[in-house]
Amino acid sequence: MGIRREEEMEMSDDEIEETTETKETEESALVSQAEALKEENDSLRWQLDAYRNEVELLKQEQGKAHREDDPNKEQQLKLLQQALQGMQQHLLKVQEEYKKKEAELEKLKDDKLQVEKMLENLKEKESCASRLCASNQDSEYPLEKTMNSSPIKSEREALLVGIISTFLHVHPFGASIEYICSYLHRLDNKICTSDVECLMGRLQHTFKQEMTGVGASLEKRWKFCGFEGLKLT
Repeated sequence: MGIRREEEMEMSDDEIEETTETKETEESALVSQAEALKEENDSLRWQLDAYRNEVELLKQEQGKAHREDDPNKEQQLKLLQQALQGMQQHLLKVQEEYKKKEAELEKLKDDKLQVEKMLENLKEKESCASRLCASNQDSEYPLEKTMNSSPIKSEREALLVGIISTFLHVHPFGASIEYICSYLHRLDNKICTSDVECLMGRLQHTFKQEMTGVGASLEKRWKFCGFEGLKLT
């Protein structure tokens, strides 16, 4: 079985298909030969039956004409008996050859079945390899695809989101953008307020803006809503 597996791995798809076609050609030839031998076998059987009938008739006639001692009848009977023996021997030979061809045909069918199984296995392996290759290509750049489809464009923005989320988590009633940026300026004075507000606006499931107060005390405040947003994504 190990040798068969090695041979199966070494054989290409085209080689196996070519072998299959060869087996089909050989099978067709053997079927034709077997059919011809069967026809010859049937013909010999009919001829043998005819000879037997003729011998029986001659025996009956010989019994009737025995008193006359006809040498021609006796000679004719001997010739027919010899021909009958020859026909029987030839029939046995044809039957043996027919059985041999049948055995070869069965072996060829088994070989063809093995080749077809090898071809199916090879095609299945090629299909699995193609799917595995496609899967590897999809998983080769997963982070790049995620970053391209994510509202967070860079690692710096991801850090800002983490810091802002932590800040707002301890301010459950929210904070204005100015308050948030004043906290961020302590960490990096190059941070731009408009960029921070734009970033928070893109993350609708993480931050939300609400209006609080009335009249002159009306104020926009940002709140962290990541726990609620997690259920929506």
